[in-house]
Amino acid sequence: MKLHISPCPNDTFTFHAMIHGLVDTEGLTFEPVFDDIDALNGAAVRRPEDEEVVKISYAALPQAASAFRLLDSGSALGHGNGPLLVCKHKIYPDELSDALIGIPGEMTTANRLLSIVYPEARRKKTCLFSEIAPAVADGELDAGVLIHEGRFTYASLGLRLIADLGQEWETLTGLPIPLGGILLNRKYPAETAEQVSRIIRRSIEYARRHPEASAGYVKAHAQELEPEVRQKHIFYFVNDYSLSLGEEGRRAVERLTGLAEAEWR
Repeated sequence: MKLHISPCPNDTFTFHAMIHGLVDTEGLTFEPVFDDIDALNGAAVRRPEDEEVVKISYAALPQAASAFRLLDSGSALGHGNGPLLVCKHKIYPDELSDALIGIPGEMTTANRLLSIVYPEARRKKTCLFSEIAPAVADGELDAGVLIHEGRFTYASLGLRLIADLGQEWETLTGLPIPLGGILLNRKYPAETAEQVSRIIRRSIEYARRHPEASAGYVKAHAQELEPEVRQKHIFYFVNDYSLSLGEEGRRAVERLTGLAEAEWR
């Protein structure tokens, strides 16, 4: 199966063992194809026939659910790990309607949370996630929504926090933040979805027991990240919700997407 994921540390850490046959894959093999999350969202929605296993933002799930099943394992979902809205020169929330804000994609959960918390913030520019913080620092953008490593490194660029959009979501809902999930094309039966979920869970469990095994793979695909940033990335985005959404995780997905569980299974 083609496994369409991002090159970010949480994904390479999660899938390393199953890609390299270090766990029981129940006869399946997985070939990784790396891309930015905005491109992954777009491919799943616009070219579903080309995708087999693919990571997407949860905000894109309503547009992809007719062609894909959401897997129980592999999600990036949790507490205290949401996107951050930052600026260089102080911007008050009531000034956001006039600000040009960089987002990592229209279908990203980051953009969805921005729209929930600040519906008046409508001047947006889609950028590659890794280019948003530098563009804010250079004055090309008034503000930006940071995901992945940007949320750990923005202060080093002289940027300041306007709002933690994930914390705003948690305060509003009392639920974890559903960032990204793993989908399987519906051309495969439900039994295969359960099979791939089991394999992903084994892969995560192996990675947790043997973090040294994936260290070189994670480093090779990270975008020049310092070791400390790579470790924070994994710590914040690979957790027990990654092993299984569980009841609370499913409620969070339902709340963000407006979909009943039956619609993504």
